[in-house]
Amino acid sequence: MWPVETIIAGAVLLAGLLALSIVDIRSFRLPDWLTLPLIPAGLLAAWWLGDPVPWHLAGAVIGYAGLVALELAYRAARGRDGLGRGDAKLLAVGGAWCGAALLPVILLVASIAGLVWVMALRLAGDREIGPDSAIPFGPFLAAGIAVAWLVLRAGLWL
Repeated sequence: MWPVETIIAGAVLLAGLLALSIVDIRSFRLPDWLTLPLIPAGLLAAWWLGDPVPWHLAGAVIGYAGLVALELAYRAARGRDGLGRGDAKLLAVGGAWCGAALLPVILLVASIAGLVWVMALRLAGDREIGPDSAIPFGPFLAAGIAVAWLVLRAGLWL
């Protein structure tokens, strides 16, 4: 059984991720008023749970900077947007809650989940999915963050 502090912190994180996922699915937006408070909340949770706060702060910075760099590189290569800045802020949330070492896990889970979703849509034939189709990436990032946080809290990651 997890300590009450872990359960409370997890409830805050999961509620925020669920709200962000719903908004992104409906509007293709991850609003700052929902996303940004989760960054200091993650740093506070790290402190409360006895994790190294600098490592979580580094995760937030690296997560944000990494996706902004990817966003800018995609725009330069393709001449159009392919990733929103809200996705970068959401990965910063993941870094704040999970630490820098779990950023690759978050991105791997999110990418695989997104690919499976797109393949399912194509197979179902419900929607025309092609290289120019837009899908909200926030719910997949949220799933990756949730999985990484549970892995961390379960002690399955150093």
